[in-house]
Amino acid sequence: MALMITDECINCDVCEPECPNGAISPGDEIYVIEPSLCTECVGHYDTPQCVEVCPVDCIPKDPKHAENHDELMAKYQRLNAAD
Repeated sequence: MALMITDECINCDVCEPECPNGAISPGDEIYVIEPSLCTECVGHYDTPQCVEVCPVDCIPKDPKHAENHDELMAKYQRLNAAD
């Protein structure tokens, strides 16, 4: 399942540089996560790094983009195939 940033986001800028896939970017009002790039850090880290650094706990799983660990690993592999 990809992650999402809720409207509790305070635009503190700490999550964006932590994302190894470049899935986080500034949105119109709050930061946003591109689901096609989010692997919940599977393949990179044991836990989602954006969740680890978020001071307001506003990054839950996105129910609109349900993926299991195997699907997240496959996405990671696709995203990193050119490396």
